[in-house]
Amino acid sequence: MAFQLKRRTLFAAGAGALAAPSLLAGIAGAQETAEKDGMGKSADFRTLKLGSFKVTVITLKLGSFKVTVISDGTRAADKPHEIFGTDQPAESVSKLLEQNFLPTSGFVNGFSPVLVDTGSEVVLFDTGLGEGGREAGTGKLAEGLKAAGYAPEQVTVVVITHMHGDHIGGLTEGGKPAFANARYVTGQVEYDFWKDGARVGTPAENGHKAVLAKVVPLAEKITFVADGGDVVPGISAMAAFGHSPGHMIYRLESDGKAMILTADTANHYVLSLQRPDWEVRFDMDKPAASASRKKVFDMIATDRLPFIGYHMPFPSVGFVESQDQGYRFVPASYQFDI
Repeated sequence: MAFQLKRRTLFAAGAGALAAPSLLAGIAGAQETAEKDGMGKSADFRTLKLGSFKVTVITLKLGSFKVTVISDGTRAADKPHEIFGTDQPAESVSKLLEQNFLPTSGFVNGFSPVLVDTGSEVVLFDTGLGEGGREAGTGKLAEGLKAAGYAPEQVTVVVITHMHGDHIGGLTEGGKPAFANARYVTGQVEYDFWKDGARVGTPAENGHKAVLAKVVPLAEKITFVADGGDVVPGISAMAAFGHSPGHMIYRLESDGKAMILTADTANHYVLSLQRPDWEVRFDMDKPAASASRKKVFDMIATDRLPFIGYHMPFPSVGFVESQDQGYRFVPASYQFDI
């Protein structure tokens, strides 16, 4: 895989910012400087500060596709063993964290929507937490799009991998569709489950209400994709059920280069990957979720493909190798530079 990458880091720098004005359109007070390392020719790593609000994006090339990962923010939580490895002794979870130089008392979860510019389509995968997450420091998608040089109205397709709140929160803004010119693609199984009034009175009731508010009003513009179906040329769906009833992942392929967007197949780069059998609180069908983790990451490891995981450590891009009881996450470094 001969990916090319040039990293630019943009920080606050006062009125004499180096970025093109179009990059900062609509971001009042945004400031930046640029640092170039001279490696490669095709991707950017940008951090923009708007007062105390910071948004980070990374853009890289996959064949003729331009792939941008946007940080929607992070959220800290306590007691990892109450989320991951819920069928294991707390001591086993703590031991695995310690072995990987991670704290045992808490963890940080990130959210990473992905924008793919194919040259003819601008495809957004998931929308973050939206306006409801801003007080907590998330909901940065709109600013991230601007940092990457895009306006919401340029998005032509929005793909919803599944309908948990951290993936559909940014579909609307102020009660209106956030992507005025987009059509929407999702899985039929996922949509039917969350729309169904049978969710009322169950643990899925809040998710049902969120889908009624965020997704159902867009129904006239939704098309459904099944396992193996194409979203647009070069982007195809793969079923990976379990985390949610109709959870889907996506394969990107351009000019002989491929990448997998794994969405929430794995929710932690150590606890979910090194122990794919361990139960995760947010997996709705835990045996199916574990089976999907093994199927998806066996494929990624065997084919040596890069992947982007929605909850992997930002910039969320990496590889896996098979090891012991599961997989080792290998963050991307200069693989995309040369």
